[in-house]
Amino acid sequence: MTFTQNLNAVYVLWLRDVKRFVRARSRFLGSLGMPFFFLVFFSLGFRRATIPTLKIPYVDFVTPGIVSMILLFSGTFSGVSVVWDRQFGFLREILVSPASRISIAFGRILGGTTIAMIQAVMLIFVSLFVGFKPNLTGIPMALIFMFLTGITFTGIGVIFSTQMRDMHGFQLVVNFFVFPLFLLSGALFPVDELGRLKWLALLNPMSYGVDGVRWCLTGYTEINPTIDFAVLLLVGTVSTILAGFLFSRMEE
Repeated sequence: MTFTQNLNAVYVLWLRDVKRFVRARSRFLGSLGMPFFFLVFFSLGFRRATIPTLKIPYVDFVTPGIVSMILLFSGTFSGVSVVWDRQFGFLREILVSPASRISIAFGRILGGTTIAMIQAVMLIFVSLFVGFKPNLTGIPMALIFMFLTGITFTGIGVIFSTQMRDMHGFQLVVNFFVFPLFLLSGALFPVDELGRLKWLALLNPMSYGVDGVRWCLTGYTEINPTIDFAVLLLVGTVSTILAGFLFSRMEE
């Protein structure tokens, strides 16, 4: 296939995923359920808490973390749609099409990332009603960090999906993977509070996504925005390339 035809394949698969998400109203609204409760209960429950290393209001600290949580969970769990399509035969029809498997993988990654970003932007809007005051001039840069974070973990979700055929097994494995990443990312508390375990947070790519989004929206950072960007760009590129490679070797 030509480059244009592969690009059309990416667009069609991206559009399919986005339309499925928008048309499923229960999924559209339900996707904000857990992040919203996390945001409300943590921001209210810890609003008077004193954290020595924290220099901004807790609601301003935790909101970018919950926004990043959506990108992690939604992006990684988007791989379940690949397992679903494999079980019901749709994936076989795609794989025997003239489109390259790498373009198919990239279309799925782009679709999952777009959906995760839609959910994250919706939560930013909702967070205004619980007292979050974002830096509006930083929103364009925050969208870039959100995109890189989404690409990174959607790619990882597709990597998992290429190795599994059972949806329940996929969900168990991914749950075991995403919760430690989330808790060690600095989303709910500063990474400096981890003490000797801080090195685990610095090995966690999610930490750089959380810190980058938080810096854009609040001006507060624990690492360095340049390092955040570089790490996300590197890990996102590697996860996308590896997902495309494994997808190209996947059996129908």
